[in-house]
Amino acid sequence: MMKLRKNAKVALIRKIPLFKHCSARELGEIAAIADELDLKEGTELTHEGRAGREFFAIVEGTADVLMGGKWINSVRGGDFLGEIALVTGRPRTATIKATSHVRVLVITARDFRRLLTNSPEIQRKVLLSMAERLATAAL
Repeated sequence: MMKLRKNAKVALIRKIPLFKHCSARELGEIAAIADELDLKEGTELTHEGRAGREFFAIVEGTADVLMGGKWINSVRGGDFLGEIALVTGRPRTATIKATSHVRVLVITARDFRRLLTNSPEIQRKVLLSMAERLATAAL
């Protein structure tokens, strides 16, 4: 399987609301810390109640979102999950289980924190996106 090129990673990351205020250069910095993984059908990407230590952007494949063991939704290529856990460290609110072979981009919380520490401008833009999301949710 062919690896994504940097510009393909950037294109995926650009769609993530958390990074919507970032410039092309900043998106490139984020893409540089994103690892590509191939996962088998049946693999759990997240487990409800466990600590969230990474963020996923699905490149291809499908997965089910389960809460309390019940199907809630399905996700596929272009979808992303776990961005709130990256910032807050809160436990996962759902289990995500691959229903096919899945290829994902993964950003670990440690790499993400290092990026934010080293780039206050990215940190400011991520916080702005989170504030907008919270303001919208409060309405």
